[in-house]
Amino acid sequence: MRRTICLVIVAASLLVRAPAHADELLFDRFREYVEALRTQAGIPGLAAAIVGRADILWEGGFGQQDVERGIATRADTPFHLDGTTQVFTAAIVLRCVEEGRLSLSDPIGQYRRNAPDPNATLRQLLTHTTGTAEAPTFAYDPGRLAPLASAIRACGIDSYRETMAGLVERLAMIDAVPGPDITLLTPPAEGIPTLAAATHYGDVLARLATPYAVDRRGRPVPSEYSAETLTPAGGLIASVRDVAQFDLALRKGTLLRDDTLAAAWTGTAGRLGQSLPHGIGWFVQSYKGERVVWQFGVTDDGASSLLVTLPARGTSMILLANSDGLVEPFDLSNGDVTLSPFARLFLGLFVR
Repeated sequence: MRRTICLVIVAASLLVRAPAHADELLFDRFREYVEALRTQAGIPGLAAAIVGRADILWEGGFGQQDVERGIATRADTPFHLDGTTQVFTAAIVLRCVEEGRLSLSDPIGQYRRNAPDPNATLRQLLTHTTGTAEAPTFAYDPGRLAPLASAIRACGIDSYRETMAGLVERLAMIDAVPGPDITLLTPPAEGIPTLAAATHYGDVLARLATPYAVDRRGRPVPSEYSAETLTPAGGLIASVRDVAQFDLALRKGTLLRDDTLAAAWTGTAGRLGQSLPHGIGWFVQSYKGERVVWQFGVTDDGASSLLVTLPARGTSMILLANSDGLVEPFDLSNGDVTLSPFARLFLGLFVR
């Protein structure tokens, strides 16, 4: 399998070395290679989008979002984002910082007294670091972000869920749901102010991709999502079109100032001046001299997501899947997205 994956990526590299072709041909080839990788990884259903500076350049669905009912995956299929929820949380916190309502230097204990690590700053939580500012240590642990919900509440009058629901509405993320348990709430309630909102969220959740565990023979077996509610590190549900709207809002400067985003997309400086793998909400690394920012999410035996952005080119790839095959086979938590053949495919095609 590994040899086949390598051959797919080499073929993609040869494509971009050939004489220039129409974008349509490029995206046709991208679709072919993604389908090959999906099949090899045993992913039942996958949705993908390529986002440019001003619009979605390409989108597509692969396989089935519900194998038992034979429902094909589409670009508007909702998936659990799991850890990719962090980038939305980071954007909300950074907006509060821009408005002077929060500071990245604030200790989280200022907002939640019973926080597991009350002296950790908002910056440390979002960068997955511990230790002093002069000698930080990186250790990826999304669970540490949970107390950020209290900091976000202190930023305004809304709860974390209400704030996320407001962001989803503002960006017209029409297939997004702020937490899988939201329909258990009775309107008016946090994030679900009206009966119409409850009905809409219920309709979206009815189309949620079925999560699957894939056995050793590549057979999908229905499983369960791990996220039961919305937290700063998981539980947001969205389609690739929805994530693209968020990506475009960042690129156009409608969510954050350019200098704020540039700072977030800069790796934390380590004790010896080296760049640690994580910025404020996003992983950050270099590929062929070019900055790559990215994030991933995973439910073991259930779902996975991958967002990869090339800031200098204004181009992003969004992948959402209903098994853990995008992430679980590769140790992405150490900060090297090139371990993923899907990421290598994207980088091979678009970093020229």
